[in-house]
Amino acid sequence: MSTMHAVRAHTRGGPEQLVYEESSRPEPGRGEALVAVRAASITAGELTWPATWTDSLDGSGRDRTPTIPSHEMSGIVAGLGPGVSTPVVGDAVYGLIPFVHDGAAAEYVSVPADVLAAKPKTLDHTEAAAVPLAALTVWQALVDHAALEPGQQVLIQGGAGGVGSFAVQMAAALGARVTATASTSDLDFVAHLGADEVIDRTTQRFEDHVRDADVVIDLVGGETQTRSWNVLRPGGVLVGIAAPPDPEQAAARGARGVFFIVEPHRDQLEKITELIDGGKLRPMVDRVVPLPRTRAAYEALEKEHPRGKVVIDIAP
Repeated sequence: MSTMHAVRAHTRGGPEQLVYEESSRPEPGRGEALVAVRAASITAGELTWPATWTDSLDGSGRDRTPTIPSHEMSGIVAGLGPGVSTPVVGDAVYGLIPFVHDGAAAEYVSVPADVLAAKPKTLDHTEAAAVPLAALTVWQALVDHAALEPGQQVLIQGGAGGVGSFAVQMAAALGARVTATASTSDLDFVAHLGADEVIDRTTQRFEDHVRDADVVIDLVGGETQTRSWNVLRPGGVLVGIAAPPDPEQAAARGARGVFFIVEPHRDQLEKITELIDGGKLRPMVDRVVPLPRTRAAYEALEKEHPRGKVVIDIAP
């Protein structure tokens, strides 16, 4: 049986459980493609998700240990399972791997072929790996759940991180008037992403600058989310990415609160690719680490708030 190098956890826990080791190379099943991974991206809190350890999103399913983390990746198609006609071997692809599958912190990963899209032509693999989870989260928040229209006012709570940086750019690309909050050191960075106004959340109250917002994208949670109801217009939408919105607060404001789990979606990823190759959207990569240093990267995410995504480089 062919082998590969991978980062795996044999026991539930945090980054301390991650081990760089040799394991068997997966074989693509029906409807799957085998991808030689060139780069993968990691997400804060991923090791706390029930789906990381089981075959169900709520954790009630079968244990999947040893498990491989990291669910967004870019690479080259190396093999096809039965029933797959596209993509084809040799294609450069990227995508979001379903959370109940092994991830891409490995030299190879076998994934459902229908979640893969052609890699953007204007990005290398490292940049492309920083796109799928964050960009699909924002697309589904703004388009599917908030039904954002050109000219509407959007407040993005936390505009500098991996998801926030996409939220600012995409809202602007969709024609919204964008206000974002950020820490002092990130104000210029977020302004250059396309925000019309950036509020220093360490020295200013966003309530003094925003009123009657059509959409709030909350990437912070806690008190920030609670206060956000006060700047949302009646009939507006608060999409909670960090935590589910309080339905009582929504009802009191005459607004909608939305919480969802992002899903892989090839068609949406292709639309995101068009924005990227059209120069309207660009991933932000905070740092790149080699595969053997994946554990240290997850440990750092527990303490830091990076500007953009942390990407694992997986040399061919």
